[in-house]
Amino acid sequence: MITDKLKQIRLLLLDVDGVLTTGDIIYNDRGEETKVFNAKDGLGLRLLMKAGIRVGIVTGRRSEALRHRCKNLQIDLVFDGIREKAGTLSEIEKQSSVSSAHIAFVGDDLPDLPIMRKCGVAIAVADAHELVKEAADMVTHAKGGRGAVRETAEAILKAQDAWDRLIHSLF
Repeated sequence: MITDKLKQIRLLLLDVDGVLTTGDIIYNDRGEETKVFNAKDGLGLRLLMKAGIRVGIVTGRRSEALRHRCKNLQIDLVFDGIREKAGTLSEIEKQSSVSSAHIAFVGDDLPDLPIMRKCGVAIAVADAHELVKEAADMVTHAKGGRGAVRETAEAILKAQDAWDRLIHSLF
């Protein structure tokens, strides 16, 4: 049962394009890349961190926009420009002191499959590639960049009985 698996999560790893964003890549006239992030996803990540669950990024692209977003959210576990994401897992385990059995990964496309298969919980966003959805323990109802990360955060917090406490602490 997915709730039992989510109870064990101590670190949430995220792909970026198609997970934290819709996957659209926007360039301005100067060739600078722009990304649009969802504020509700950001609050979900802050709540996870407040509950003691680490958050990290593993993405194939490098982006200053991502660096700024991670700084804003105080995410310091950032692996960008990574071609083979699964190859980073041992370094992530070392830096975070969290074993792969206690790591969840949220992905959307084929390059995410190898790392998803090595993590304790594999999560796909609603608009992920079909093979990614088939490999996932959980598929969100929300699409990437449209609340899928928030939905994931809430599912983890609810499974760990931390949701109500955190919500009450906000008010």
